[in-house]
Amino acid sequence: MLHTKTVIRGARVILPDSEKDTQVIVEKGKILEITGHFDPSPYDRVIDAAGLVLCPGFVDIHVHGGGGYSVNSGSAEAVLRMALAHAKFGTTSLLPTTLAAPMPQLLGAIAAAREASARNDGPTVLGIHLEGPCLNPLQSGAQAPGSLLVPKEADLDPLFEAWPDGIKMMGAAPELDGGMELGDELVKRGITASIAHSNATYYEAQEAVNHGYCDVTHLYSSCSGLIRVNSYRIPGLIEAGLNLDELTVQVIADGKHLPLELLQLIYRCKGPEKIELITDGLQFSASELKEGTVYRQENGVETVYEDGVMKLLSRQAFAGSVATLHRCVGNMVKAGVPLPQAVRMASGNPARRIGASWKGRVAAGCDADLVLLDKDLAPVWVMARGKIITDALTEVSK
Repeated sequence: MLHTKTVIRGARVILPDSEKDTQVIVEKGKILEITGHFDPSPYDRVIDAAGLVLCPGFVDIHVHGGGGYSVNSGSAEAVLRMALAHAKFGTTSLLPTTLAAPMPQLLGAIAAAREASARNDGPTVLGIHLEGPCLNPLQSGAQAPGSLLVPKEADLDPLFEAWPDGIKMMGAAPELDGGMELGDELVKRGITASIAHSNATYYEAQEAVNHGYCDVTHLYSSCSGLIRVNSYRIPGLIEAGLNLDELTVQVIADGKHLPLELLQLIYRCKGPEKIELITDGLQFSASELKEGTVYRQENGVETVYEDGVMKLLSRQAFAGSVATLHRCVGNMVKAGVPLPQAVRMASGNPARRIGASWKGRVAAGCDADLVLLDKDLAPVWVMARGKIITDALTEVSK
């Protein structure tokens, strides 16, 4: 049976500015109406969601892969499979995110994401996020040092021209030679400029804001912090991200990269509107992993899975997470953030950051990207653009 009109009833609904017990009506892949009135006769399908929470589908703007697949592989099929792997955990829209790599591999990744975006009718591939290649080697983290470039010396036009309206975000280190000018260029092209893998001082980050940088990539990870030069304390990117109102911040709330106390600090400083929860998930996220297994990333960097997170083989740094966004939402709630605000950080905020206003909200006219969460905040039912991805409920149909 082809369902064209669906009502989800009985759930506590997380709306953009409130939460209430109401009903959500879906038709032709869109949210048609939010109403308290129920008449079973107009609907092709009724979803009984009593005792559950209905929230917008999560929007992950920083995720490298999932389900064993990654965007750096250069395969559209891999991008679709990584999107589906995360969709089963409530992420209905994402920006496949590249790791710094040689130019041919980056061009292949862009081509793959572009093809996947055109083909996909379930979870949405919103474009692509280029993390690098203009990153600071002093803060390289799990990025391949040999693939990092200096903006002034790099010809980035082939990347920009490969998908002119599809590159939604680029992470770069503005303190590098030509980094400020790169920010100006990103703004001109309509690309969100994020300060990433940066050793900038507070004052360099402040200057970067004047050149269009408006976001910080995974705050605290591969970010400079407070240092002391002779008798003087010099604040870094971490302090700039926390203090500057012009900057939003990406946060890996997987419970490993940042302890709950730091999540609480970030929330106190930035509030519910300027935090974007991300997974930074590698190709191994949203999948079953065996403790102690060594995995090789597409960029050649080897990582090991231990204690629920990926680490460099030296164990001196994390190498990306294996989280899903529902887990990040749960950790923010554990840190004391009210559920509606935690949900907003994983949906409406990241969607707004990249200009995708039709995503991340339970509102009439938005895409029907919806998730039902149980009392443990685990997804039990997921809809992407009106298409059911996961269904652990008993459906009541006419």
